[in-house]
Amino acid sequence: MDLDDLEFDRYLEGAKHCDPSKVREVLAKAREARGLSREEVSALFSISDPELLAELFRSAREVKEGIYGRRLVLFAPLYISNLCANECSYCAFRARNAGVARRTLTREEIATEVKAIVEQGHKRILLVAGEAHGLAGFDSVLEAIDTIYATKSGPGEIRRVNVNIAPLSVEEFKRLKERRIGTYQLFQETYHRPTYERVHIAGRKADYAWRVGCMDRALEAGIQDVGIGVLFGLFDWRYEILALLRHIEELEHRFGIGPHTISVPRLEPASGSELSRQPPAAVSDLDFRKLVAILRLAVPYTGIILSTRETERIRQETFALGVSQISAGSRTNPGGYTSGERAAEAQFSLGDHRSLDEVVRDIVKLGFIPSFCTGCYRLGRTGHDFMDLAKPGDIRAHCDPNAFSTFQEYLLDYASEDTRLEGERAIASSLAGLDEVGRKRAQRLVEAVRGGARDVFV
Repeated sequence: MDLDDLEFDRYLEGAKHCDPSKVREVLAKAREARGLSREEVSALFSISDPELLAELFRSAREVKEGIYGRRLVLFAPLYISNLCANECSYCAFRARNAGVARRTLTREEIATEVKAIVEQGHKRILLVAGEAHGLAGFDSVLEAIDTIYATKSGPGEIRRVNVNIAPLSVEEFKRLKERRIGTYQLFQETYHRPTYERVHIAGRKADYAWRVGCMDRALEAGIQDVGIGVLFGLFDWRYEILALLRHIEELEHRFGIGPHTISVPRLEPASGSELSRQPPAAVSDLDFRKLVAILRLAVPYTGIILSTRETERIRQETFALGVSQISAGSRTNPGGYTSGERAAEAQFSLGDHRSLDEVVRDIVKLGFIPSFCTGCYRLGRTGHDFMDLAKPGDIRAHCDPNAFSTFQEYLLDYASEDTRLEGERAIASSLAGLDEVGRKRAQRLVEAVRGGARDVFV
């Protein structure tokens, strides 16, 4: 499913001749929140004029807030293993990297990690594993999901598990679906086939077609929500955006729905990887902000995920450009939440080491509402049903109230005193800005939580 090089060159050649009036035409269409074609997207690549950049970023913020409001969904990754059978030249988990201490968590260790995550205040986990499952095989992933859902600590529990693991067969995806997962997430890493073949040296991951066809198999198996992404820095980010959009077009044509989320990780230093320290196609901070904004305008209904690979400053700058989900208080080594960060076991270097409480307080000060909502998954607002609400912006009628109620839970059960005070002020201010129907619905949920109820949602 790689993009033809001649097609890519044609798009870029056309972009060179886009004058400001053409760019503004594209931005005007983008603000209608109906998406953009690849040709229209290419017109935005070469924007460098400060005034046009400001218009691009303002348009992305307008579209994001029109569909998702000013809420940011929070989650934590849980690495259950760093075993891997692949040889990917940018990753610390690669099979031949003797510098990584290999570890697979037992069910008891998983439960201990989950308790630590819950006690931060998280309600959703992204389960991550290296692309090998040890002697227990794929069953170990299913058992890990069961363990996560079964683990409680005080008033808290994990209400939704999303999964980022190696590509599966249709039959395996059917078994995964039975475990009530949320989104199945997998990154193509790079859509540029020559680069893909160069950086994926051995293992099943070296098979480009097997990986790029993974989402088709997941959707065929009945998984409603899938998440895709690119590891920016391996090849020209403009190519990756165009190829990503082509992938989305094919999914929408075949299944009638696009991805639930798009992730935008940048290549970060990883133990034992020289390539990760000198990315072949490094993405500047400005271009990173541009690509986030362009993706928001191109695929307005899709959630955009930003991880703790990025620094505090970059995360702050991109919140308003289209990002709708972020990780916080993350660890990328198995056992990291209880034993601490260990570079010798981690997949990559983190850019943001702050606690969940610190990130929440920062989000509030920037004018956003932290959300721990998992209501859509449990009410069946997934797949086509979610898209039918997200595309016209109607999803806010459900997600805004749930954001307030789950944030209120966090403030009462887990927040520091400073964060609680900031959060209570933010809730009062934000509620006042809602229309009457939305305000009453949200206020009812918030008051229920203050009265002792938990896990209330619409």
